[in-house]
Amino acid sequence: MFPETSSILPAEIISAASLTMAGHPLWQWGLFVALVAGLLAFDLGVLNKRDREIGVRQSLVLSAFYIAAGLGFGGFVWWSSGGTAAMEYATGFMLEKTLAMDNVFVIATIFAALAIPRHLQHRVLFWGILGAIVLRAFMIGIGAALVHEFHWILLFFGAFLIWGGIKMLKDGGDPPDFTQGIFMRLLKKAMPVTPKLHGHDFTVRLPDDKGRLRRHATPLLVALLLIETADVVFAVDSVPAIFAVTTDPFIVYTSNIFAILGLRALYFALAAMIHRFHDLKYALSIILVFIGGKIFWTQFIGKPPAELSLIVTFGLIVGGIAVSMIRSRGAPRPPEHHPQG
Repeated sequence: MFPETSSILPAEIISAASLTMAGHPLWQWGLFVALVAGLLAFDLGVLNKRDREIGVRQSLVLSAFYIAAGLGFGGFVWWSSGGTAAMEYATGFMLEKTLAMDNVFVIATIFAALAIPRHLQHRVLFWGILGAIVLRAFMIGIGAALVHEFHWILLFFGAFLIWGGIKMLKDGGDPPDFTQGIFMRLLKKAMPVTPKLHGHDFTVRLPDDKGRLRRHATPLLVALLLIETADVVFAVDSVPAIFAVTTDPFIVYTSNIFAILGLRALYFALAAMIHRFHDLKYALSIILVFIGGKIFWTQFIGKPPAELSLIVTFGLIVGGIAVSMIRSRGAPRPPEHHPQG
């Protein structure tokens, strides 16, 4: 069922990743890069020239804009690569968007624990998304190379997704606390951390215990690094999940990036009513089990139609949101945290 493989060197993995991307002409990749660069420049240079709090109304408008941009690129995929590719892109986009919504819970926990004021949160999220774009490119490139050389690894992805979905369903999907544990200990060993904010700076030079000026990390840098760490953890689920939908690196990467581009706007739109979406985690866990099971079905029985994944994923997301909104009706909002120092 699976082709024979031999041991390969890291350089060959990178070469294989390049080959798997050759299925789409260079101008398609160039158009995608230009669109993403333009959106990032518009976000940083026009929308957020200065530190300010982003309201729910503006967040909803921006979220709608980024969703429209992602769906618009899906229309381009339909035109350039056909209906099946467009279905796979739409499924990947919705899947990653749902995982991004789950990521909002973790981001809110990080900001609350470090008492990052709302008018500085967008700065952290912008650079966090920029870092996520680079990290996803690396992880998806390696994943594409592994799938290209070791097709059987998809079964490992499937088993991992089923295990993760069942675990999430069992424990209710409580978000991990990234502000405690080994990461913070390693960060404090690498450089001193100041407990107080210093404007919108990520680092600041302050005297240490011996009176020498040293570079200190501010809570903004700590929040940024924690959010990047959380994104890597979530990518461990999302990258195998999208490879279960399609192994085309162009579809995998573009659907991922267009979904996370709007994470900053999505966060501010949902942060004020995050307590209303707790049951969405159960829908997400079922989606992961379904996607993981689809890998085994494809390998041993046959590939189901692309629209099936789209319909099931969309139905579970809508159902999860509806159940969450109904069950949390009238639930009190969690108390707000105030900035330090």
